Amino acid sequence: MTKDSSELGKKGENFAENYLKSKKYRIIERNFRRPWGELDIIARAPDGTLVFVEVKTMQEGELKPEDQMSASKMRKFKRTASLYAGHHQNLIHDAKGWRLDVIALTKIENSFVVHHYENVG
Repeated sequence: MTKDSSELGKKGENFAENYLKSKKYRIIERNFRRPWGELDIIARAPDGTLVFVEVKTMQEGELKPEDQMSASKMRKFKRTASLYAGHHQNLIHDAKGWRLDVIALTKIENSFVVHHYENVG
């Protein structure tokens, strides 16, 4: 990953966090990293569901960011979320459980176009 793409990714994650907060999500943790995987954002949805969010950010004119979520990346995302959930049972409300979301951001000039895909796993 180049410095520019790393900076764009960080800006995208910051934007995604603010987007989720504007939708009344409560951020629990960011950038959970372990040798087996990483979770960009862990949040509580307004309905109480624990949500694991993968943020994909790209510049306008490149592929769509959501196209970067390959089958192998999805399996790794799912496995990492499952391991996290298993070790943090106190964060899971029995009635709501947990889900996987993808926030795809396309940077156009100085703003982002947001596509929020809920329950992708």
